[in-house]
Amino acid sequence: MLTQSANPPSLNWQRSPNFPLARQIEIFRGALGLLFFLIWDSLTGNNSATTRKKRAQWLVRKLLHLGPTFIKIGQSLSTRVDLIPLEYIEELVQLQDRVPPFSTQEAIAVIESELGQTITPLFKDFDSTPLASASLGQVHKALLPSGEEVVIKVQRPGLESLFKLDFAVVGQLIYLANFLPIFKKYKLAALSGEFFQLLFREIDYINEGKNAERFRENFKNYPNVKAPLVYWNYTTSKVLTLEYLPGIKVDDRSKLEAERIDLDKVIETGICSYLKQLLQDGFFQSDPHPGNMAVGRQGELIFYDFGTMIEVKSMEKEQMIKTFFAVLKKDSEEVLDTLMYMGLIEEVADMKPVRRIVDFLLDEFRDKPIDIKAFDHISEEIYSMFKQQPFRLPPQIMFIVKSVTTLDGIARALDPQYNLLASSQPFVKTLIMSNEKGTMLGAFFKQAQTMITQRLTAPSRREKIWQNLVDRIEQGELNSRTQSRLQERKLQKIYLAIQSVFYACLTGFSILSGLLLQFTIYSPMALISFGLSGLFTLFLLQALIRLVLYKKI
Repeated sequence: MLTQSANPPSLNWQRSPNFPLARQIEIFRGALGLLFFLIWDSLTGNNSATTRKKRAQWLVRKLLHLGPTFIKIGQSLSTRVDLIPLEYIEELVQLQDRVPPFSTQEAIAVIESELGQTITPLFKDFDSTPLASASLGQVHKALLPSGEEVVIKVQRPGLESLFKLDFAVVGQLIYLANFLPIFKKYKLAALSGEFFQLLFREIDYINEGKNAERFRENFKNYPNVKAPLVYWNYTTSKVLTLEYLPGIKVDDRSKLEAERIDLDKVIETGICSYLKQLLQDGFFQSDPHPGNMAVGRQGELIFYDFGTMIEVKSMEKEQMIKTFFAVLKKDSEEVLDTLMYMGLIEEVADMKPVRRIVDFLLDEFRDKPIDIKAFDHISEEIYSMFKQQPFRLPPQIMFIVKSVTTLDGIARALDPQYNLLASSQPFVKTLIMSNEKGTMLGAFFKQAQTMITQRLTAPSRREKIWQNLVDRIEQGELNSRTQSRLQERKLQKIYLAIQSVFYACLTGFSILSGLLLQFTIYSPMALISFGLSGLFTLFLLQALIRLVLYKKI
């Protein structure tokens, strides 16, 4: 039986393709608003963590208002710790598709247009209330004439036209931004092209159906991991029909415990399935949030969304074992070699900053859950690294970081004390026990022997500290850091001095203008000029105080 749901309110961006100029003005207004805040904070020296957090919250609200394209841009930026400050990352990771569903009539119109038939013969039953809704589309439950329960993913009407319009407007913004030296180094045109390529791929449901089939094939011998079957006769580029696989939300601990499902087993399955996707298949789901994963009644893990699958270079099993032992040994060189082999890190002339970050990650997260706040310790180093080197992390590794942190959040919701290495043990055992022509077992014992030998011959903690200090002096790292900080202090002093001179000139100019205007027919304007001189005087005093205090430090 088909019932009609109430029509949701129409949103501004839904009318954008019909009013391109209005859309362009709205996007430009948002960009100029952000630019104004950044310039104002820079001029006033108000660039504290609290201010950045406030600006980030404003940005999230603006992105939600601008709709699907910009929601997706925000979600993508939430992975780019190499581009934007941590306060923005923390706000953007919370950005969700808080967009109301579109009407049942519109959904049915899309289905009928795409499948070429009316809804009644196509489906025996069609639920008018969406199971889920997001900025790109919504999902309805239905019953095929053969009696099979399915879910139908319907694309939001006018989405492709909106993306094309937004792509053109963003291109205009980037063209203008490239006239400013501060933006040139980020290669915004390349980032934009990369992003929109992924976005257009995500709204192609035939591509998503193929991804679902490939994922299902990769896990066909793993009964504890499930993916829905694709019904190709009911699928087009804007309509995707999948097998209905109900489950409990993966982070709903109370419901899972009520069903007596082993939470440790769920965590283990999630970690091992991602290791298989990343290391063995080279094909992984880049957005494992709780809405895209569920747990079946038997404890099996169900994956739903396959629109954002990422490919990396897969590894041989022997390489995987070497990587696991490299993590156990905290061997940053071996881990870096693995990342470069997979194309996740590009080799540059000076790899010391990258190696320091890998060392930090191995020390911080090897035996305990990931905490994004821990990145505060190296955020300054990360930003200085990306300023000094014309080097950007490839997007694949940023997607991996996002996947790992999201997966970690799910695991912590189920068990705050879980251990990543312990949860990955079944995957390692599977590799070892596969024993293809005896090579796996041999590789395992070889790595184990190397590790034991290194442990027995390892220098004492005092010797390690001394050797580390010697290495850093030999490599010029301490010297370059000291010079870098001295240069930064000198530049800051110069900047504050220039700022003081600038405000002094503005103060003098506005006072002189006020005095001259007072004796002309424009005398009312003199009040404005004197008012501005008062404002500039405040800025001048602030700059002078900061300069004096900075010299005393």
